[in-house]
Amino acid sequence: MTDQTCGLVAVLGAPNAGKSTLVNALVGQKVAIVSPKAQTTRTRLMGVAIEGDAQILLVDTPGIFEPKRRLDRAMVSAAWGGTEGADILALVVDAKGGLKDKVTEIAEAIATRPEPKYLILNKVDLADKAKLLLHAERLNGLAPFAETFFVSASTGDGLPELKAHFAKAMPVGPWHYPEDQVSDATERALAAEVTREQLYLQLHAELPYASAIETEQYNEREDGSVEIHQQIMVERPTQRAIVLGKQGARIKEIGARARAELSNIMGRPVHLYLHVKVRPGWDDERDMYREMGLDWVE
Repeated sequence: MTDQTCGLVAVLGAPNAGKSTLVNALVGQKVAIVSPKAQTTRTRLMGVAIEGDAQILLVDTPGIFEPKRRLDRAMVSAAWGGTEGADILALVVDAKGGLKDKVTEIAEAIATRPEPKYLILNKVDLADKAKLLLHAERLNGLAPFAETFFVSASTGDGLPELKAHFAKAMPVGPWHYPEDQVSDATERALAAEVTREQLYLQLHAELPYASAIETEQYNEREDGSVEIHQQIMVERPTQRAIVLGKQGARIKEIGARARAELSNIMGRPVHLYLHVKVRPGWDDERDMYREMGLDWVE
């Protein structure tokens, strides 16, 4: 159809700006995991939103921060890599948290990029209203933003207007994905992400950032259900004990919640088996980066 439009919006920003929540809200269902923990998103993921004849490909990227180790460098590389080929760069800012150095650095870094740039001040429902215009003014002084939006991804405020502007900006061209597809992630990758989300949500500050999910088996059963075996990687025996919980209660709860969510997302029964493995230095193994969908960065 010649009246169809389709384009790519790179959603970028500092950690905890609410990028994944925003992408999920614009798509209309969950495609990216969300938690209060900083740097929850580790690799680029595409959510597919529809608005009239426009298909909007929203690339959710890891938060951009000062990398201290190899995994950090790989995540920041993935974030900037997710902006390649974009039709729009959308800088999402935590309006409640204010303009930290990293936010202004990102704005300055994209200032000379040729793509149209949108500034999205998120979490306006929680922000100091008197400071919102000051934040917008300062950031617009650092980069030539074509549009500025004040939204709350969690409540939906301002999202219809933002989505409509994205749709109008999409170039003419056929849709890249079927109408019922909401993400470019495979079910195998999604399963690992959902389990990781439950780790973050249930363990909060108890489990350090250094944990990962490795899928050992992913099998389709004859009855249409899915059997998934996953390893939860931690660096120390004390972390393994935290994940297991007293008499295995914590890992059972993590598995039960992840299984229920995956069954709902996939629309079929899921048999999920979790194991915890102590694997010091897993974040320096090339295979783990391939498993997470990240490039190896020296």
